[in-house]
Amino acid sequence: MTQPPLFHLAFGVQDLERTRRFYLDVLGCLEGRSAERWVDFDLCGHQLSAHVVPAAGPAPTNPVDGDQVPIPHFGLILEWGAWEALAERVRAHGAGFVIEPRVRFRGQAGEQGTFFLRDPSGNHLEFKTFRTAAEVFARELGGAGGSPTA
Repeated sequence: MTQPPLFHLAFGVQDLERTRRFYLDVLGCLEGRSAERWVDFDLCGHQLSAHVVPAAGPAPTNPVDGDQVPIPHFGLILEWGAWEALAERVRAHGAGFVIEPRVRFRGQAGEQGTFFLRDPSGNHLEFKTFRTAAEVFARELGGAGGSPTA
């Protein structure tokens, strides 16, 4: 079996040192290359590149299963135990949640654990988990509430 492609995301931040502390200390990333106005992070093998840019306005939201989900956002789908451990790590660092850890779409296709964070520059991150990998792209939802891939 071959390794799936790695993901790269470049995103804007206002304070490189505060960003470093958040991604290294709170999320447990490793630091890669860096320069005066950017730094690369290893997030579970994926490359995040934080670049200093002017501040942006607040993120719009979209209603999903009773929550106002910030758009845009990025993150990872973790195994259930790793998801719970990261939620505890976030709590231990006092980073706070935009949306507290919870199970969304309970009893439906696409049931998932999810939580949202905001980094020091206002970028939103979602970390989610599913009981099985087959649920990640499940399409059938019972009732209203939005997409299970929010």
